[in-house]
Amino acid sequence: MPRARLTPESVTEAGAALVDEIGFDHLSMGLLAERLGVRAPSLYKHVSSQADLAHRIAVLALTELGDVIRDATQGRAGSDALAAGAQAMRTWVQEHLGRYAAGNAARPTGPDDPLLPSWSAMLRGYQLDPGQEIHALRLLRSVLHGFVTLEVAGGFQIDTPVNDSFTWMIDFIDRGLQAITAAPQSPPAPALS
Repeated sequence: MPRARLTPESVTEAGAALVDEIGFDHLSMGLLAERLGVRAPSLYKHVSSQADLAHRIAVLALTELGDVIRDATQGRAGSDALAAGAQAMRTWVQEHLGRYAAGNAARPTGPDDPLLPSWSAMLRGYQLDPGQEIHALRLLRSVLHGFVTLEVAGGFQIDTPVNDSFTWMIDFIDRGLQAITAAPQSPPAPALS
């Protein structure tokens, strides 16, 4: 019978805390069991495998990050939502690098991606054409991911404040999104026969 103090949720939470400390690539059932004060076979009563644990940590991470972005953007629109959401993501990743790596290893698709509603909320005030929104979402996620992962890896060594670069980047994205929505929409291209 499983120990009363362990549940799939508590094992997942402990695994998430562990990967934040040691890195997602170093996760093992043995290390987690040691952390929880149990033997490794006891964990398999709560998660079916290390892959299952990694997936659970990924889902937890993506849900947490989505919630953080949602909370930061609530009641905001346009550049205010963009800046608040981007900074919320940046701070969360800095504090939860292992979880973030786990989340990036997951393969959510389409509407089941827990981040999609929060990312969309960051862009809602720009009133993008639905055909352009996916491109804007991919741009935003790629740019923020690249910046934050370079930052936490110590990749910015030039003697200019990183916060200034982050603000400049968000302002640049904001101006680009505003320019897209201000530009007249061109008619769809004729279909090729």
